[in-house]
Amino acid sequence: MKYPIGIQSFEKLREDGYVYVDKTALIYNLVHDGTIYFLSRPRRFGKSLLVSTLKNYFLGRKELFRGLAIDSLETEWTEYPVFHIDFNASDFTMPGTLETILNAKISGWEKEYGRMEEVTDLGNRFAYVLARAHERSGRRCVVLIDEYDKPILDVLDTNLKVTVAGQEWQLEDRNRETLKGFYSVFKAADNDLQFVLLTGVTKFSQVSVFSGFNQPADISMDPRYETLCGITQQELEDYFAESISEMADAQCVSTDEMREALKRQYDGYHFSEKMTDVYNPFSLLNAFATGTIRDYWFSSGTPSYLVRLLSHTGENLDELTGKYYDPREFVDYKATVEKPLPMIYQSGYLTIKDYDRDFGTFMLDYPNNEVKKGFISLVASDYFKSKYEMGGTVRDMVKSMRVGDTDRLRRLLTSFLADIPYAMRRKESERECERYFHYTFYLIFRLVSVYTVYAEKQQSEGRVDCIVETPDYVYIFEFKLDGSTDDALAQIEEKGYARPYAADSRRLYKIGAVFSSQTGTISEWKVIE
Repeated sequence: MKYPIGIQSFEKLREDGYVYVDKTALIYNLVHDGTIYFLSRPRRFGKSLLVSTLKNYFLGRKELFRGLAIDSLETEWTEYPVFHIDFNASDFTMPGTLETILNAKISGWEKEYGRMEEVTDLGNRFAYVLARAHERSGRRCVVLIDEYDKPILDVLDTNLKVTVAGQEWQLEDRNRETLKGFYSVFKAADNDLQFVLLTGVTKFSQVSVFSGFNQPADISMDPRYETLCGITQQELEDYFAESISEMADAQCVSTDEMREALKRQYDGYHFSEKMTDVYNPFSLLNAFATGTIRDYWFSSGTPSYLVRLLSHTGENLDELTGKYYDPREFVDYKATVEKPLPMIYQSGYLTIKDYDRDFGTFMLDYPNNEVKKGFISLVASDYFKSKYEMGGTVRDMVKSMRVGDTDRLRRLLTSFLADIPYAMRRKESERECERYFHYTFYLIFRLVSVYTVYAEKQQSEGRVDCIVETPDYVYIFEFKLDGSTDDALAQIEEKGYARPYAADSRRLYKIGAVFSSQTGTISEWKVIE
């Protein structure tokens, strides 16, 4: 089986015999239901392939769709004038890049359809091209814009500047105004448009960028189109049963065990209240191609705009995850340093995990193990600013817990915490010190994702700080800030944190640990087996 990793051309995928997960029934419904759409999905989730598929459909290339669902649905296969812009491959941190790309695109179309010399601004030039294309072909135009928001995301929060006609601009604002003028064409050319799709990662800039025309229909959380990108469980079973079996044989596990491993690592995305499971296609296809489960999506690069945003936000991940939100809080609001949630969600690092129908709210959390481990590692590395290589420290902690070596675990924790710069742990108030203390241990133990880890787990009589379950051991941690280990262990007993493991055959350790606000490390450590 040929896996289309990195292939975004529908034409190449079909002609060269790559596996294609058939989305054309959904595409048929999409093009017949409306005119102007916006779709947000994380990077490497199949947006560009979707745009390419639509382009070939509107060009009437029926031969590429033989045998697919749309082959029996579409009867006309009409050819339309198609205008396609892909911002994906360009770096917009250089002043003038956006204007150069748009001008080159429009100039090329003007050579085919003509130009009105007195019209100079980009939006009106494009509107004229659309009108002439409609007039010449007798059919309305199709506009497909891939990664519409990249010109803004590249320069978001960079403080880069550009001077235009003697006036200094923030490059972010300049690119935003340029796009606003260009996208305003959709209002002026409404009569000349058959279909418009804009794809991107985030909707955060819609308010200002699209203010020149009516908002497009946002199908990002539309239950009808939640599986337009990505791979569902049913599609996994239908298209990749042989691939799963081959991976299982190679790793000497059962087919069911391999399915579960793939699900834990790459599944878990949900894009509407229907809660249909969607796998990350990039990671899944890479796993099948290599025969190995690894962190493909996260390792392929973290968006620089997200790193910049998180580097000076005041939010902690433990305060964002596992909570219910009104959709306006993570879909419609512009992401800022004070409110990073929309950017984190739309970039794919959090997803919908539950829907409360009574209140119309959604619970957000990590989609799967790959994203949870990678994102927490990224955040922890920046948060701690430690000289230690975090991956090595975490592996050593995992090895210690694997064999029940609590003394070594204490030494590793103490050494790691002692290496954190004083400026990072110096807090002005008792509340901030408490917040830093809790978040420190939250991040550390969330990194130990090879085992089952419960941080701040709610039980019937209280909230236990941390529980780690390995195949042979269970560790129950209670941390105290400037307290005593006896108080920590007493709380474990009084609240019955160990009670759920009464019939468990694994060895259980109750650990009381005291965190010193003065030294920033562990001052006391006591273990009861």
